[in-house]
Amino acid sequence: MTITPEAPTLNAPVDVRFTKAGTPLAVRYDGRIWAVTEEPVHWFTRDSWWETRRSVPVGVGNVVDIEHWRVQVRLGGSDTQLRTFELRREPLAEQWVLEAITDI
Repeated sequence: MTITPEAPTLNAPVDVRFTKAGTPLAVRYDGRIWAVTEEPVHWFTRDSWWETRRSVPVGVGNVVDIEHWRVQVRLGGSDTQLRTFELRREPLAEQWVLEAITDI
């Protein structure tokens, strides 16, 4: 699957398995396990929470950091085409979403 101009983002829920060091090891998407093959790239962006929420309860934690990972993946145990997954987790969310897929 490749993102098209008609569908620039997927926002599909995914399960991410992490190493003990906290880096992605595998991604479960569309019923398949995709193994991370290269060193992933990790960064944070900021959410403008004041534009989406009227207030934030005291003591809820971090409401501004959106976490991102860019990982290169293959279907587990195969020689399939390498793909890049862009993963995102919103502040206070438990669920990771697959924001975009690109073919390499």
